[in-house]
Amino acid sequence: MNLVVVESPAKAKTIEKYLGSEYKVVASFGHVRDLPEKELGVDTEHDFLPKYVIPNRSRKTVAVLKDAVKRSDGIFMATDYDREGEAIAWHIIEVLKLKNTKRITFHEITKDAIQDAVKHPRNIDMNLVDAQQARRILDRLVGYKLSPFLWKKVFKGLSAGRVQSVAVRIIVDRERQIKDFKSEEYWTIIANLNADGNKISALLVGKNNKKIEKLEIKSDADAKKILDSLNNASYIVKNISSKEEKRWPYPPFTTSTLQQEASKRLGYNAKRTMRIAQDLYEDGLITYMRTDSVNLAEIAVTEARKIIRSEFGEKYLPQNSRIYKTKTKGAQEAHEAIRPSYVDKKPETIEAPSEDHKKLYDLIWRRMVACQMNPMNLKASAIDIDASSGADKYNFRSNGTKILFDGFSKIWLIKTEEKHLPEIKIGEMLKLLELTKEQHFTEPPGRYTEASLIKALEEEGIGRPSTYAPIISTIQDRGYVILDKKVFFPQETAFIVTDLLVKNFPDIVDLKFTARMEEKFDDIAENKENWVKMLKDFYNPFEKNLIEKEKTVQKTETDEKTDKICPECKKPLVIKRGKFGKFIACTGFPKCKHTEQIISQTGMKCPDCKDGDVIERQTRRGKQFWGCSRYPKCKWGSWNDPTKKVNNS
Repeated sequence: MNLVVVESPAKAKTIEKYLGSEYKVVASFGHVRDLPEKELGVDTEHDFLPKYVIPNRSRKTVAVLKDAVKRSDGIFMATDYDREGEAIAWHIIEVLKLKNTKRITFHEITKDAIQDAVKHPRNIDMNLVDAQQARRILDRLVGYKLSPFLWKKVFKGLSAGRVQSVAVRIIVDRERQIKDFKSEEYWTIIANLNADGNKISALLVGKNNKKIEKLEIKSDADAKKILDSLNNASYIVKNISSKEEKRWPYPPFTTSTLQQEASKRLGYNAKRTMRIAQDLYEDGLITYMRTDSVNLAEIAVTEARKIIRSEFGEKYLPQNSRIYKTKTKGAQEAHEAIRPSYVDKKPETIEAPSEDHKKLYDLIWRRMVACQMNPMNLKASAIDIDASSGADKYNFRSNGTKILFDGFSKIWLIKTEEKHLPEIKIGEMLKLLELTKEQHFTEPPGRYTEASLIKALEEEGIGRPSTYAPIISTIQDRGYVILDKKVFFPQETAFIVTDLLVKNFPDIVDLKFTARMEEKFDDIAENKENWVKMLKDFYNPFEKNLIEKEKTVQKTETDEKTDKICPECKKPLVIKRGKFGKFIACTGFPKCKHTEQIISQTGMKCPDCKDGDVIERQTRRGKQFWGCSRYPKCKWGSWNDPTKKVNNS
């Protein structure tokens, strides 16, 4: 009997049916050992030697694995096809003290892929293991050294992290941009014209053949002045132009782009997307879902081309297959993009655990097929119109778009607004129907959504495919940000901690520095960098700076005085900041542990019971809501401020 070790029971079940009765497949349930929870677990004096322990949750699993090993002739480690999977395999081998263990990898759980992997085993790749260890140890050093510093200098319960603190800074910086943004007024002029019964709307774009900049018409008075000068103008078609444009299909999914599209199209957060994708992978429906590569296997491309030919016809099929190149620095080119394991398995034919699984599979399937289709063909047209008024000549333009061929959008739906322009001739005189002026204001940059934050992290080279979802979960779990109406709002603590770190530990929250660390991990994985040297280069100056800052940085005073007295010990009460927002506490702490929730009156009576008052409150995670003061007798509540009118337009 041969033993195959994977991470999850679902994956084990799928693989076992492909290997037959000579193989027993068991699950390790992820890592079987890790650094200890309640201590640093890294010997910084002796080459950063990690102290690995078997957590209580893994002890039963280790016992099962030991028993399975005793009854096995050959042992195969079939953990995931990435650094984390390589490290899990190595840890199992170390814990069980195994020798001559074979390592097999595959990016899809199909019969051919599994059987081929068993025929071509290899040894554990210690370069990949070292890269994972370096990341784990570096994150531990930053987290376990900086978090206590924050407790002393701000308040207890705070945490810092090598990547999480950078993500928080990105959100904080954007919030400050929004706060500091000064909106500017500007106006546009539209001419509605008639050409033989056909209406044309044209935008004022220039004067005397000089372009009018976006913010050039600054006020109503400026706009009115232009309208007055156009009162008796004559309008003539100066030029007609058109050109064909191609809109090319998007590459197949990487982890990042899957998370972004699942957020936009399905409303799934990153964590939910990855959980569903994991299930689809383990059920053998899609390829490995943690990847930054857009490479595709030739067999998958061939299957996609067959479907395009049979379902949509030759005009949708390019002469040659499309090859996509990964642009992400440090991407693992040996991996594949996320695609269906069998492209000919259409979404409506699969058996999936839930409707969510079917929707995500449908998204992946459509993206795969669409990436091998012909582009959309568009016709972009423009009519240039001159309005002569005395010595001045105003330049108007009307733009149009027409879809000539839908191409890949036949299966991958995208918004393309068509605007058809009427048939018209150069030199034709047009009749003015109406001139209108419209007021506008420049808008600040938008707050980050999950999708846009993941995109920003990827563009900055921060994190890797396996880390995007955990980063987003962590910064919310730590109380630094709140996701409300699909956008991130930084909490007050996020500003305090970010400012403290920027001032005293600039490298830790520097985007470029963090990206360089990711490149170092990639170099370790490729045997271009020694992991111990890399850690020394980081830790020695970091520790020196930390010791200095412990002495010189003063505690940030965050308490606010109140006129309240503690009902238990009669000492003054103050407003304190905690992990999940503000609360009232006794200055006699720790002897007196009296606390109160901050309650803000709105002056409104409860719309439900009519007796209680509507008060402003916070959830344990700091999210604002409004509820009845008679809770729990009255359970009325609302996420929206009832004192403000809601615009439902």
